[in-house]
Amino acid sequence: MAKELSQRQQQIVEFISHYMDEEGIPPTVRDIVRGCGLSSTSVADYNLRILEREGQLRRRPDISRGIEMPGWGRGVTRVPLLGAIAAGAPIPVPDTDTWQSAPLETVEVPAEMVGRAQGVYALRVKGTSMIDALIDDGDVVLLTLTRTVNNGEMAAVWLKSEKEATLKRFYQEKRRIRLQPANSALSPMWVSPQNVEVQGKVVAVLRRVG
Repeated sequence: MAKELSQRQQQIVEFISHYMDEEGIPPTVRDIVRGCGLSSTSVADYNLRILEREGQLRRRPDISRGIEMPGWGRGVTRVPLLGAIAAGAPIPVPDTDTWQSAPLETVEVPAEMVGRAQGVYALRVKGTSMIDALIDDGDVVLLTLTRTVNNGEMAAVWLKSEKEATLKRFYQEKRRIRLQPANSALSPMWVSPQNVEVQGKVVAVLRRVG
């Protein structure tokens, strides 16, 4: 017999369902913490484990936003993998484009990971400068094509003068752009706004297993 859910667990289920209907993608654990007024991610994780055990949801540890609700979703979406992006020192690119315009291959992801996002593409990560954001060398990031991002969002950034691409958190400061790694051992990069072109915002991560 299924265990009766607590009020908090019912709240979490309702929040996840509403979030997925509104946003078209599953929430992160931090989204659940904020949306349900929880005290920490560990409290959210504890309740998510119970909900998974009770069959209210499924969790995929190999991807971010890896919550799946039974009966929700639209199958599988194929996303073009266009090349590599540096999470470390920027990768020099010999051509005028940051990466190949024709896909090397495609990756299959749950359709709810993409949701209503337009122009979604994938890049394989090289380096560990975003390791504290749970993005490791060899992982694949899904990005939506955009030229603007908000402060703190992870973006694929093209450095025009250097002809290099890098994956960092983007911060617009008074007279410069700060490209911040998510690795306490590394220092940020400061560049002029004229030298920066945002080419995509990270919406999900496919983590390499093994």
